[in-house]
Amino acid sequence: MDLLANTVQPYAWGSRTAIPDLLGTPPTGEPQAELWMGAHPAAPSRVDRAGGPLPLDRVIGADPLTELGAPALRRFGPRLPFLLKLLAADAPLSVQVHPDAARAEAGFARENALGVPLDAPHRTYRDPHHKPEMIVALTRFDGLCGFRDPAGCADLLDALAVPGLRPYARTLRTRPEGAALTEVFTGFLDPPAGLTGAVTEAVTAAGEGRVAHTGPYRDDLAAYAKVARAHPGDPGLLAALMLRRVELAPGEALFLGSGVPHAYLSGLGVEIMASSDNVLRCGLTSKHVDRDELLRVVRFTARPGHLLTPAAGEAGEEVYPAPVGDFRLSRYRLRRADRPRPLPSGAPQILLCVEGRAEAASAAAGAALRIGPGHSLYVPASEAVSLTGEGVVFRATVGPEAADRARGL
Repeated sequence: MDLLANTVQPYAWGSRTAIPDLLGTPPTGEPQAELWMGAHPAAPSRVDRAGGPLPLDRVIGADPLTELGAPALRRFGPRLPFLLKLLAADAPLSVQVHPDAARAEAGFARENALGVPLDAPHRTYRDPHHKPEMIVALTRFDGLCGFRDPAGCADLLDALAVPGLRPYARTLRTRPEGAALTEVFTGFLDPPAGLTGAVTEAVTAAGEGRVAHTGPYRDDLAAYAKVARAHPGDPGLLAALMLRRVELAPGEALFLGSGVPHAYLSGLGVEIMASSDNVLRCGLTSKHVDRDELLRVVRFTARPGHLLTPAAGEAGEEVYPAPVGDFRLSRYRLRRADRPRPLPSGAPQILLCVEGRAEAASAAAGAALRIGPGHSLYVPASEAVSLTGEGVVFRATVGPEAADRARGL
């Protein structure tokens, strides 16, 4: 097993303090949005092997059978199929969706055939993989996820008292669910002149208390006001109004399958996803918006995201159930008086400490490694380890093979 040296991604929406506070390091003054743990080629973790610090993807590529184990190698090829992150949002992320496996494979092949460079700004599919994901809140975590039901969405639009929104509210009340959501969402991607500005003013006024709202949407409008301030003039605000607001308490999780529009707003969490770069953005971004492909990928159904709490597993493991095989995430809450907790072997895993201290011991190697908050280690499939300590550790590994049938989620 190896201690991981990980890369911080300085995206503009990131918190300047949350990740440094967890790591116990001084802030740099720049945003620190994500800490990546894994073998994604864009920013692989580094391990200190005999030849010096090496990228984890290169280590896995040199001996995939030892590192991944035969079952994971057979299912996913010579790559780590998941990416683990600490995510610290201080401003809204873009409204976005992810493709299912079939569309990702077809889109990647199509853009390759057209000769679109992988790093081109207008490229939509950067790999042939789907990108289901799950976020577990470490602090209160706010986001937007999934379409509101059409009637509730119409009520919210009416609460803003913007005349230009009335035709959209009428559509939401009179058309069948799928048709109504499709028509309004499509219209919001290319709104009439002046509508974005009028909605921005109405949302901001409500959020700042200049217009009183005492109904069921008061807290929602405060969240949308934050979106409007972070992305002034961006028509993505209109799409955001169609999404349900979600609040996670520490320990709660949200699973996102393909086609579900979402945006994280604020908070610190542990995120795990299939190792992919495939994102289709709807707005709240300066990046490319592929409108036509976006409309093919979005699922126009009024369903909330999958809210999860951990289920009790063996040896004190608390499992966050996800219907995909690319990843499995669980949590251990360690107490000093506990016996060592053996971890299953046979698949690659990453252990991330978020509180206290933990020690992973390998009987075969006759060695132990200690990790504190924000630090992580990689355990190859060939190694069996046990955990002791006093704190909280997340364990990321490959999901059960039976979950592969749900790869379209």
